[in-house]
Amino acid sequence: MSNTEVLKPLKTWSHLAARRRKPSEYEIVSANLHYTTRPGAPAFELDPNLFANRWYKKYRDESPLKHGNWNAFRDPDELIYRTYNMMQDGAETYVMGLFDQFNQREHDQSLSSAWAGTLARLYTPARYLFHTLQMAGGYLAQVAPASTISLCAAFQSADALRWLSHCAYRTKELSITFQDKGFVRDERRYWESAPAWQGFRELMEKVLAAYDWGECFVAMNLVAKPAIEEAVLRKLGEAARHNGDILLGLLTDSQLLDAARHRRWASALVKMAAAEPGNAEVIRGWLDKWAPLADRAIDSYCAALPDLIDGGEAAKQACAEFRRSLPLTA
Repeated sequence: MSNTEVLKPLKTWSHLAARRRKPSEYEIVSANLHYTTRPGAPAFELDPNLFANRWYKKYRDESPLKHGNWNAFRDPDELIYRTYNMMQDGAETYVMGLFDQFNQREHDQSLSSAWAGTLARLYTPARYLFHTLQMAGGYLAQVAPASTISLCAAFQSADALRWLSHCAYRTKELSITFQDKGFVRDERRYWESAPAWQGFRELMEKVLAAYDWGECFVAMNLVAKPAIEEAVLRKLGEAARHNGDILLGLLTDSQLLDAARHRRWASALVKMAAAEPGNAEVIRGWLDKWAPLADRAIDSYCAALPDLIDGGEAAKQACAEFRRSLPLTA
């Protein structure tokens, strides 16, 4: 007679069984999805010397940012594709409503010629900046060591595309009213040569070349994005209100709601990482490396904004306060 043991079937996925409760929708569709994170094996079931395998080994598996179980990370907002689309559909309805209402009120015709020129130099070229955020978020989503981290980065990248789309929409609208300001035609020239943009251009070009996933995360989410949010969203929005451009102020307010969500998941990941010995020091080292670049970018951009007193100092202080708030326990 056979003495084999009859195993009881699992009631849920094996990697979620330890919780002894029914997994949430977020856990089911978000956790432990990466097929390239196989302990002791190359990312792809091909020659270990394949370029892609060497890339993942160097920039993901051998990152100085270490953790025994990155898959334990959870997004504080527990967003999934379904709920993200529901939430941002509402956000886009609000933004499109703003565009329609202000258009009906002939908002652009009420703007001064001087402010329109400022928008041509300091707002509409931002679509290039937002595209760099989209690309950096996409890269982080690709190389992050856990699917729950990748999803946060992917949704963040999608938000950057929303910001870019809003900017492009306003660029076309403004070009209709102010045909002599170079809208649609001159954004690339301003992005590539205007002093106000060169700090952010240098910063984001270097972020896009930060291939280590941990450094990419720190450089983008803890340094570059906060700098962009405080200068190109918040301070630009304040200058817009001072110049009668309530539409741009409300638009940046809406985009800053996305930014607050990005900071929540970034702070949660820092807290998880810092619980492992040595990680806090690694993160602090990267912060020290990248923060001066961001501060210089803020100074260059905010110096060009009209009707703001100490705008650059306020933006840098806000970024520093965010970094000080990070749960970097040694």
